[in-house]
Amino acid sequence: MNYDQLRHVSKIKHLDKNNFFLIAGPCAIESEELAFEIAEKVAKICDRLEIPYIFKGSYRKANRSRLDSFTGIGDEKALTILKKIGSTLHLPVTTDVHSPEEAKIAAAYVDILQIPAFLCRQTDLLVAAAKTGKIVNIKKGQFLSADAMRFAVDKVVQSGNENVWLTERGTMFGYQDLVVDYRGIPVMQSFGKPVVLDCTHSLQQPNQKEGVTGGKPALIGTIAKAGIVVGVDGLFIETHPNPSKAKSDGANMLPLDQLEKLLSRLVKIRRSIQ
Repeated sequence: MNYDQLRHVSKIKHLDKNNFFLIAGPCAIESEELAFEIAEKVAKICDRLEIPYIFKGSYRKANRSRLDSFTGIGDEKALTILKKIGSTLHLPVTTDVHSPEEAKIAAAYVDILQIPAFLCRQTDLLVAAAKTGKIVNIKKGQFLSADAMRFAVDKVVQSGNENVWLTERGTMFGYQDLVVDYRGIPVMQSFGKPVVLDCTHSLQQPNQKEGVTGGKPALIGTIAKAGIVVGVDGLFIETHPNPSKAKSDGANMLPLDQLEKLLSRLVKIRRSIQ
């Protein structure tokens, strides 16, 4: 893959290897202790496998099914934890933002701004994220074709920022399911930007009658392996030591103790098809 875009990310390692990069971490920042536990363990795995690694954690969860759902531990507290992980562990970090104001604030703490899928058409948000000068990772809307994402890219580029990534996270298939159309990966790569495959949110089962999003985590490996074969540039995997106890999206996260085995297999697949 072409690492030109990754070279804009401070603190990223292993760029001399022709490998996929990884964005991984908990769905939400629950505590400093847990965030560091996950970041340290994933970083060690990625060092062994020579995978460029970016830590991810949402400082605020804005898109929740119910009013009583967990939304965060406090914006400044969570953002400070993200920045501390970046500086202490020498890792690039990313988080999602939901408004132009949030983009400006979060840019002072993280290296990459993530645009949630439901907000990928929000012009003001994309322009504000672009103007921070940070890399802008736009998740493809569940309601959009891969071709349509060229317009989201254009909004960032035309606002003066060439550093754009796109993330595939499934397409709505009925009311409570998602499917990944792998044809969309080369389509979005044709825009000249890195493309990431979100292996965990692509397996969500939203809109459950209980008001809690479900998922199919047993298929994370299947989704990831297919993405590597298609030639995706990066993978996005939410992981947690105990997903059943996670405060957000536990139903579709990968148990942390299963991550190294999966990544080892994916590295072997990538090498075998080069």
